[in-house]
Amino acid sequence: MTQSVVVQVGQCGNQVGCRFWDLALREHSHVNKKGLYDEALSSFFRNAVLVDMEEGVVNEILQGPLREVFDSTQLLTDVSGSGNNWAVGHMTYGSAYREQIVEKLRRAAEHCDCLQCFFLIHSMGGGTGSGLGTRVLSLLEEEFPEVCRIVTSIYPSAEDDVITSPYNSVLAMRELTEHADCVLPVENQSLVDIVSKIQHMSHGAKPGQVIRRDTAIISGRGGVSAAEKPFDAMNNIVANLLLSITSSARFEGSLNMDLNEIAMNLVPFPRLHYLVPSLTPLYTLADVSVPTRRLDQMFSDAFSKDHQLIRADPKRSLYLACALMVRGNVQVSDLRRNIERLKPSLPFVSWNQEGWKTGLCSVPPVGHSHSLLALANNTCVKPTFVELRERFTKLYRKKAHLHHYLHVEGMEQSCFSEAIASLGSLIEEYQHLDATKGTLMHDAPRLSISR
Repeated sequence: MTQSVVVQVGQCGNQVGCRFWDLALREHSHVNKKGLYDEALSSFFRNAVLVDMEEGVVNEILQGPLREVFDSTQLLTDVSGSGNNWAVGHMTYGSAYREQIVEKLRRAAEHCDCLQCFFLIHSMGGGTGSGLGTRVLSLLEEEFPEVCRIVTSIYPSAEDDVITSPYNSVLAMRELTEHADCVLPVENQSLVDIVSKIQHMSHGAKPGQVIRRDTAIISGRGGVSAAEKPFDAMNNIVANLLLSITSSARFEGSLNMDLNEIAMNLVPFPRLHYLVPSLTPLYTLADVSVPTRRLDQMFSDAFSKDHQLIRADPKRSLYLACALMVRGNVQVSDLRRNIERLKPSLPFVSWNQEGWKTGLCSVPPVGHSHSLLALANNTCVKPTFVELRERFTKLYRKKAHLHHYLHVEGMEQSCFSEAIASLGSLIEEYQHLDATKGTLMHDAPRLSISR
């Protein structure tokens, strides 16, 4: 059986990680009602490394109901934090704790009989998540170059309360582009929009549109943790993304997808490895309609802009490849039928018209009959990166707050110019692909063999 190691870095990374473990335990207890030893549960859950340069969140974990899940020797904390400064996290703490981090990663890897993937969870706006998180990523590449590195990155909104978040995000972007195999970008603003939509429906739904209790993607009820904390609703959405992507490693299915197959099938060019995630359903209505209609609607929703975890409309951009990871009582024929139904409305690059990867896991999420995670390598990520570059440039043009970074040992102004050049190059690559959208080649007619 294959295993993965989950690495949670920074306040946001650890809060999201805690929601993931909590809801994963809920799933396994729902399936394994007799409480028998579960090999998938045991092998998957013991492999975690928690890193934060403030003690608060990790201490909460150690004092809470999840304390039995984690090996306390796999936790690494400091007291002062990174002060919302990428350079402090990457340079100062990255150097000071390098050996300890490598030792904890090696120990986690040694617990695995067949290590398949590292999952890194972090945010882009703060200092520890962006700085130390990307330093951990580069250490993973150094120490385990053959093991797939999948990163879930939480991008700050334009109204973020961290003034220096554009600097931190662009500096982190360069590291993600250079060292990750796949990045799943999630925007805070998209999470806010999804939470608002579900809460609006919950409180003011019309007859026939009442949400069934505890089926919303923002709900964590039934997990180990009882009291809901600020941002739990948003973090639950990201946790559900991680539940879906790891479902094949935790449960059986007729068409299980190995995690290393994601990068192999969805990343045709090494730098263009940003995969736009979308989740559906976001909730289940109490008044259920015809099951087949609900199933087809689930596939349609996965490609609508309302279900993307970044603010994007993939149908108006260009697909390089797409993965559909389905959970529940869904047949391969349902999968193929919906792909054929949707293909005419989804613009793919001319040289990869059949760029679909599919996975089927037989166990649905708690409260649902089926669910779908779509991962799209799509040029629709470009506007997010363009907006980030504009916010960076506004600060950098005035050299505002730059001295906070340049006072850190090892940090030079060239780090900024190289990071923004890397982001500019990435945007140009997406623009180049977008320019080919209007010149898609249709399949050439097949040659017929004369008899």
